[in-house]
Amino acid sequence: MSALTAAVLLSLVSAVSYALAAIVQERLAATTAPSRWGLLRSGTWWTAAVLQGVGALLHVVALGLGPLTVVQPLGVLTLVLAAPMAALLVRRPVTPAAWRGIVLVSAGLAGILLLTGDAGAGTLSGDGQLVLAAAVLGSLALLVGTAAVARRTGHGSPGRRALALRSVSLALAAGVAYGAGSVFMKTLAGSWMSSPLTVTVPLTALTVLLAAAGLATSQASYRDGGLATPLATATVANPVVAALAGIALLGEGFRYGTTGGVLALLASTVATWGLVVLTFDGVRQKAADTSPATRSRAHGRRGVSEPEEAGAAVPEQGRGKRTPSPRAPEPSERPGPKTTENTEPPRRTGGYGEPGRPPGPEFAIRRAPEEEARPSVPPLPRCGGVPVGSRPVPTP
Repeated sequence: MSALTAAVLLSLVSAVSYALAAIVQERLAATTAPSRWGLLRSGTWWTAAVLQGVGALLHVVALGLGPLTVVQPLGVLTLVLAAPMAALLVRRPVTPAAWRGIVLVSAGLAGILLLTGDAGAGTLSGDGQLVLAAAVLGSLALLVGTAAVARRTGHGSPGRRALALRSVSLALAAGVAYGAGSVFMKTLAGSWMSSPLTVTVPLTALTVLLAAAGLATSQASYRDGGLATPLATATVANPVVAALAGIALLGEGFRYGTTGGVLALLASTVATWGLVVLTFDGVRQKAADTSPATRSRAHGRRGVSEPEEAGAAVPEQGRGKRTPSPRAPEPSERPGPKTTENTEPPRRTGGYGEPGRPPGPEFAIRRAPEEEARPSVPPLPRCGGVPVGSRPVPTP
């Protein structure tokens, strides 16, 4: 087995390990309550951490065996493999857009593999390390400075454009940091035993610094740009930076000279298009999974009813109560006790006589006009139980 074949196989296994870790982490986040230290007690979380560690280790070994122009682009297979693996493991259907993205990325990566030529020098020389470190640090300073300026101007009228520029700048910084970190990691993997500590220690520190910078800038890029645009930008910039460094500093190249380089560029464009399609499809699926209708269907019940959404009162079941009528009472309707001396039957305003729904206070009784106009007469005083006005007066 050649070194290139071994590097391709290790990159594939690394992508599978990363995809499994992503699926496990996503399911754990969806089914576990938020907790700062609770995940450390979860065996599932440790399984995902081990899968990520295995994927990183295999990626480093693949970088030591194969060229950057092959190993680094194969890292994007994590997004390609995540969709069908999620369909098999968690029964999540693969959308037509996801299938289109998978086909585009696979076709682009296949073209890059077919056009891969010389593996190059394998490791960076001392001058190459200094040139790459200066170029990367300068690019990071420029991109982070652009993001800082965009943040200051993001409070004015063109605020959305400034915030979008900030997000894209930080995502590009993350891609540059990750790509350059892979180049230095390849150098470390190829010269770990032969290089002195005065070279290995600073190179290791620079690799760790780039990894931390990539993590910080990628996390900050999601603050104002959402998920789709920063993720697609960083995912595309990472292999592009690594491939350019491999071609310019390590002597890597493609078959058929200039024609092969142009074809490899077209294949990279196709793979980039597929990555963008996969990224935006993942965002749409995430938004659909977190919608109220989807959550209510997941719990086996209907969503919020129309009266509840409109804020209307719903009558309590089983208590014989009804909601007050929204109609204002008329001037002739006066609340009062129900008597039998009324000359007019009570007026029904709705719902009277229904089983389990007795009339409420809104069912008023209209009194006769002569009864309303009759003056009130105080009762006569009584003496010995007989009214004073009713005792006969003796004649003289």
